[in-house]
Amino acid sequence: MDTIFFDLDGTLTDPKPGITGSIQYALEKLGRPVPAQDELAWCIGPPIQTSFARMVGEELADRGVALYRERFGDVGLFENAVYPGIEATLAALKPRAWLFVATSKAHVYADRIIDHFGLRPYFEQVFGAELDGTRAHKGDLLAWALERTGTDPAQAVMIGDRSHDIIGAKQNGIEGIGVLYGYGSREELLGAGAVRLCATPHAILEHFSGASDGTPGPRSQRNGRVNLS
Repeated sequence: MDTIFFDLDGTLTDPKPGITGSIQYALEKLGRPVPAQDELAWCIGPPIQTSFARMVGEELADRGVALYRERFGDVGLFENAVYPGIEATLAALKPRAWLFVATSKAHVYADRIIDHFGLRPYFEQVFGAELDGTRAHKGDLLAWALERTGTDPAQAVMIGDRSHDIIGAKQNGIEGIGVLYGYGSREELLGAGAVRLCATPHAILEHFSGASDGTPGPRSQRNGRVNLS
């Protein structure tokens, strides 16, 4: 069976209100200009420390993250929604693959989100960062997940909506599939080296259903061509 690592934000759930609202809260507390939520969508996906360093500088990044978590830990993490079609896709994939979550979000939050939305039965384990930023970068996180699960990278796939998902996968010899319904663009994902782009959660299922039926699947893209679905 293949092993499939799913990103959380922008891939399984749409966290925009909670993440951007908590960033606005932190920026206001810091006395900084507060952009509209749409202008903060670029923060969804990368490690939160990296986003705050870009917004307020390295010297204030830790304080920004602490303020962000004041709101996110109680309110923001539940201002979130599972993408339509995700549960059906996970239910269909569960009998044919080992499923894991691999997110740059701190695992203490990721676990609560997965449980809150009833997604726990689909996943073997949730891999996330530590609150101090350890394993916040997707390459480090996936290396740890591969070691913990004893997974052969050649039998693994990373599915995510941002470039760092794909880049982290490549750093570990894992093929990356990009999803277009999240927060990364087609150009971003292709530029990072995604072997396939899926426009919907159902397209993810179609990809792996094809593999199980003997038609070209996850390991068929070595010629460099990208499948779009």
